[in-house]
Amino acid sequence: MAFEFTDRINKLTCDAEEALAERFAETDEISLANTAKVLDAFREHRVSDAMFAPSSGYGYDDRGRDTLETVWAEVFGAEAALVRHSIVNGTHALTIALFGLLRPGDTMLSVTGKPYDTLEGVIGIGAAGEKLKGCGSLADFGVKYRELPIGADFESVLRDNPTVKMVYLQRSKGYSDRVTLSADEISAVTAKVRAISPDIFVAVDNCYGEFTDLREPAADLVVGSLIKNPGGGIAESGGYLAGTKRAVELASYRMTTVGAGAEVGASLGQTKNMYKGLFLAPHVTAAAVRTALLAAYIFEALGFECSPRWTEKRQDIIQAVHMKTPEGLCAFCRGIQSASPVDSFVTPEPWAMPGYDDEVIMAAGAFTQGSSIELSADGPLRPPYTAFLQGGLTYEAGKLGVMSAADYVLRELNM
Repeated sequence: MAFEFTDRINKLTCDAEEALAERFAETDEISLANTAKVLDAFREHRVSDAMFAPSSGYGYDDRGRDTLETVWAEVFGAEAALVRHSIVNGTHALTIALFGLLRPGDTMLSVTGKPYDTLEGVIGIGAAGEKLKGCGSLADFGVKYRELPIGADFESVLRDNPTVKMVYLQRSKGYSDRVTLSADEISAVTAKVRAISPDIFVAVDNCYGEFTDLREPAADLVVGSLIKNPGGGIAESGGYLAGTKRAVELASYRMTTVGAGAEVGASLGQTKNMYKGLFLAPHVTAAAVRTALLAAYIFEALGFECSPRWTEKRQDIIQAVHMKTPEGLCAFCRGIQSASPVDSFVTPEPWAMPGYDDEVIMAAGAFTQGSSIELSADGPLRPPYTAFLQGGLTYEAGKLGVMSAADYVLRELNM
């Protein structure tokens, strides 16, 4: 069935694109600058067709893998990087970072409040931490945890608590309603930490933020997933860690084995997808940002509170829309699903998703399972029933998805 929208939705979309012209142009400028940065790194390190050949077994001397990690480090402004298809998701990449850098008796200090839900079990906090007690969390190994809200005086805490070995920041909002941090804000925290002690590591969950600005955060480890922004919709699995040589080395020993580290790990034919995904990432991320801007304008015009607002500068691809009711949240997700290229006929339903305290509804009609650089929407069924929209491989498809979400919401809520 062809897409058919009401005159109201069509006019709202036209009004949005006219109002957003300047914001779209800014997004395109960022995409151009980041594409130039990626292309320069490819050229500098003489990326060639031979580097796409798969390795097997131990994966020793995998030139394509090693060059990709060198390219990645340069693009991210880091000394070294790990980029592996065998990292199963962002939480896995973060777990490698946490267990790689922290030791029994150390304290992990989060300065951006509570981390993303799926890390609770890893750290050993909250309901998940209690449920998984004894299963190998940081707490089980004697690592302590403390958190502060954004903007709190973490410097005093560092000076008064010599056991703090890691300052942890989450760039994006996750399932919360806080602001997303910019690369500059995170880099400023890193500078303050290093001024107090060079022995304290700074680790950053960079998921959803890559290529939304002209630079990436400076830290000992910046961590993310390849089925989000930096995989460009091409990488079918994987994660990355980029940062200082010492931090990356320690993380590599957790990723494989102490001693072998980054020297092993067969590529099994996945290298080409990771190269191609990185090359496309700035452009695809720009399409996702455009889609988020459009959603913010349209749903604000319909009377819903959005974060960020369409007038605000963006530091990630996530658009939060407070739907106010469970019916509104479910309608939003079902509208996104119905406009997906894969499984458009499926009706999303809330379910008890592993790692989350509340039931979650997810719309994810993606070519790669769980890929949130592809257009998707999800949210926990708890007030204010926020829909978290992200992704869009192309702006055109993202636009149709947002219009479809608006159509479903208007019909469900009789607006």
